Amino acid sequence: MCHAGNGDKNHLFELTPFRFSSLNLQHNLLTHLQQVIRDRDPYLATEGHFYAQHYIRQQFAQWGTVETHEFEFKGKLHQNLLLNLPAYSPMPQSNPPILIAAHYDTVPGSPGADDNATGIAVLLELARSFATEPARLPIRLVAFDLEESGLLGSKAYVVELQRQHQPLRLMLSLEMLGYCDRTPHSQRYPAGLNYFYPDRGDFIGLIGTWQTIPDLIRLSHQIRKTGLPCEWLPAGHRGKIVPDTRRSDHAPFWDAGYRAIMVTDTANLRNPHYHRRSDRLETLDLDFLTGVCRGLIEGIRSV
Repeated sequence: MCHAGNGDKNHLFELTPFRFSSLNLQHNLLTHLQQVIRDRDPYLATEGHFYAQHYIRQQFAQWGTVETHEFEFKGKLHQNLLLNLPAYSPMPQSNPPILIAAHYDTVPGSPGADDNATGIAVLLELARSFATEPARLPIRLVAFDLEESGLLGSKAYVVELQRQHQPLRLMLSLEMLGYCDRTPHSQRYPAGLNYFYPDRGDFIGLIGTWQTIPDLIRLSHQIRKTGLPCEWLPAGHRGKIVPDTRRSDHAPFWDAGYRAIMVTDTANLRNPHYHRRSDRLETLDLDFLTGVCRGLIEGIRSV
């Protein structure tokens, strides 16, 4: 969690005019986390996996018809869950949507608080936000399965998009959003990047490609306006120069030619609990996570 001292803990809220709504947002995020954080490996923790899947479906169903995209792996059917939200009425509904996704599976033996219950919690609050106050463009929210098994849910879904010749305005992959550490030298990087980025792990990262630079600039600007530090990186050659930039569900979209951005707290480059039994609720910084969610809401509305 952020090691800034109690005086800095609520700094984000004190600087913005949204304190009451931020507290409501944090309460909602905490509720989602309490439901989703549990062992949910699809093979070794099937009960937790099914529970998380059911919870996501239940939450999506408040805002519209939940669609299921099924794919097969090792003789078993798996499900990606989808919710489509329309743009506000003056906009043509035929515009390509912004697709926002997070995976709900975990590695064996980890309750997956940061990886990736935080992504799911924010996904569910984005659903609430864009259902009650539609965005300028249609929004498609997707909860992917089997990310930890090799991005299999997102790979299968990209094949379906290509089969149907479906365009996207932008894809956002929410991958670990709730760990923060303001201690000097708490942030690590792949070789060479440490010369260009801060050494404190108190920012949210946006990882795109050269194709997404205008969106990286726009999103980071809007996120910073909410008071949250944000850094962005355009990864060349679909991230193959720096393989760490490909480690989530955005990578199959890059490979298929879609504009895609990973939103991340940088995972094991910051969080010592990555893929461990210790990846639990008490290690997260809820103020930081709330700031990420609010920043994304404002940023997505600007796209």
